[in-house]
Amino acid sequence: MAEEYWNHNVHYHPLVLRAVPEGCDAALDIGCGDGLLARRLARRSDTVVGVDVSAEMVRLARERGEGLDNVTFAEADFLHLDDEPLGEGRFDFVSAVAVIHHVDFAPALAAVERLLAPGGRAMIVGLARNGTPLDWILSGAGVPAASWHRRRNGGKTQPDGLPMKDPAMSWGEIRRDAQRLLPGCRFRRHLLWRYSLTWDKPRST
Repeated sequence: MAEEYWNHNVHYHPLVLRAVPEGCDAALDIGCGDGLLARRLARRSDTVVGVDVSAEMVRLARERGEGLDNVTFAEADFLHLDDEPLGEGRFDFVSAVAVIHHVDFAPALAAVERLLAPGGRAMIVGLARNGTPLDWILSGAGVPAASWHRRRNGGKTQPDGLPMKDPAMSWGEIRRDAQRLLPGCRFRRHLLWRYSLTWDKPRST
């Protein structure tokens, strides 16, 4: 059985899974890491593609996803839509968990928009930096909750070799730019130092 574990990103996998539209034919998980979310998406979508720029993460994802015939893992950069197995307008659902802060925000959201089929849905879970006193207060409120979840779930773990980077944009900057770049998107700030962006691509423009 593939390894299951808990950390601040995995904590929000259920939120992502609940966002998958009914009758999803093709889902894409950007920055799939060891493939945990992609494997879970395989229960909700007919086909799933997980991509990562790390060859080691893709190797691990393929190893842990062995036996799942509706999941494909590939070393690819989602900013380059010509990379296999990506493609413009190919996916009914696109997820990205703790990925967007590794690249420039505007090009990342533009790529997500182009990867989605008309009527498709994007769910992004990301990190932001504290930019105001209120940000620090709200972040402090997450400390006891994170401690409780860590004890309950046997500690915080993550795959060896997972790339790490501090976010450059503040919560307010992300909300403002996301609503400009993806009109109608829904922004939520969550307790364990993550935000979510949910956006439904119009069926016609």
